[in-house]
Amino acid sequence: MTDSAVWVAVFTGATAVLAGWVTTLGNARAAKVQAEASAQVQHRDRIRELRRAAYLDLMEQAHTVGQVYWRVGDAYVQLPDQDARLARIEELRGELRAAFDPLMRSVRVIVLEGPAPAAEAAEAVQRAAAMANRALWRVTESAPDAGERSDGAPGARERFDEARDVFRHSLERFTTVARDAMTAS
Repeated sequence: MTDSAVWVAVFTGATAVLAGWVTTLGNARAAKVQAEASAQVQHRDRIRELRRAAYLDLMEQAHTVGQVYWRVGDAYVQLPDQDARLARIEELRGELRAAFDPLMRSVRVIVLEGPAPAAEAAEAVQRAAAMANRALWRVTESAPDAGERSDGAPGARERFDEARDVFRHSLERFTTVARDAMTAS
């Protein structure tokens, strides 16, 4: 009987050691899986915050550009004198040049951060702003037949108004796409 008791003790001890080793291995794997999951969640949260900041920055820069476009309309309403109005529009074009660079930077950040639908919508905002800026330049062009200034090329104001509307719609689309991207992530 003594021999069988020794064998039972050895077997029981070996089983305990093996169970401890398996438990330790399982705990190590569980800890590794938990650490990886935590790292993924932190990474996803970081990406989400970077994108949110980039989206907000673009909306802020686009708002600044939109305010200048709005003031162009005010110049037509508030300044009946053509020379004063054109001088004011020239000032506003200077403000637009200063506001366009931060807008482009914001778009480039969104193109980098993604996702693709948000990047495409941001680029559409930039293209619409560039189109409106070109249309505003045409408003301040000299008249082709006269040596004096006029309200620019024929139909220039209407093209600017249309371009401003395209800008506004592209910004609205970007806002929708950005919101969708934030809820999806």
